[in-house]
Amino acid sequence: MKAIHISSEEHCEHGMDDEPVRSSEEPDVSKDEIFHLLQNERRRMVLQYLRGTDGPVRMRDVAEQVAAWEHDTTVEELTSKQRQRVYIPLYQSHLSKLDEAGVIDYQQDRGIVERKPLADQIDKYLELEPEADSADETSADDGAWGDYYIGATVVGYAVLIGAVMELPFVSLVSGIGLSALILFLFTVLTISWNIN
Repeated sequence: MKAIHISSEEHCEHGMDDEPVRSSEEPDVSKDEIFHLLQNERRRMVLQYLRGTDGPVRMRDVAEQVAAWEHDTTVEELTSKQRQRVYIPLYQSHLSKLDEAGVIDYQQDRGIVERKPLADQIDKYLELEPEADSADETSADDGAWGDYYIGATVVGYAVLIGAVMELPFVSLVSGIGLSALILFLFTVLTISWNIN
């Protein structure tokens, strides 16, 4: 069972028996709310960072990583100005919005952020890792189809050169017949490519 971080104040106010009930009563987030949360790139980056964590993390660590991603650099190479430009909006606005939606637990006074189970619903809209995988698959598929089109082009030129040189098999077919044959070859390739 996943451990849930509870501050000492929450522990005194609520009994431990309340935790399973609260987590089972987590509300579903509507698509409109999800899209509103994800419309901001920094909030998406926060969720991306928290996706790889287990348990509470320091808000400062989240802000530094988001700043590093924004500036396409490492955390170590960030300037204090770059850190501050990301830290302040996260501190004042973005993390609070994610907390209010129930996606994260943001304890602003302690500087702690933790992913909540409700964030799993939002992961499918982020498609962080699957998108990278599908992009690789798509480029590989496009490369294979490119080879098919090159092959079809070579066959088309071979048939046309054969017709010009009046080779026995090709010379039996008229110019319109050859054009139709080559067009048919490319049509079949295009339809097959769109189906896959």
